[in-house]
Amino acid sequence: MNVIKKNQNAEEDMSEAPIFFGGKVGRRPIVGEKDSRYFNFNIVSFAKGARNKFHSHTSDQVLYVTNGTGIIASETEEVEINVGDTAFIPAGEKHWHGATSEGEFSHIALQSADSTTTIHD
Repeated sequence: MNVIKKNQNAEEDMSEAPIFFGGKVGRRPIVGEKDSRYFNFNIVSFAKGARNKFHSHTSDQVLYVTNGTGIIASETEEVEINVGDTAFIPAGEKHWHGATSEGEFSHIALQSADSTTTIHD
């Protein structure tokens, strides 16, 4: 058993990663490849207006909103999501998510440890 305390792992600045734009994005790993063969579990925080580009994953992805209001979008719709909402994105579905222009947004992201991400420009 491994108990990970709140804020035990430092937040990493991901703002310069090719998938993000529009502002500061941080990722705080909770359970990662060092811990599990099966899951990646991170808190991702978006500054006002920050988001990611259209992308897809080779595994399903679950996003659970922990702070603020954000947007999750597929090729056919955009949905506003709030604290306590959960988004399920099936493997292979092109999507993006991030903060609104009015405020910060954070979610917990869960996907399989061997999942890969493809950016769709």
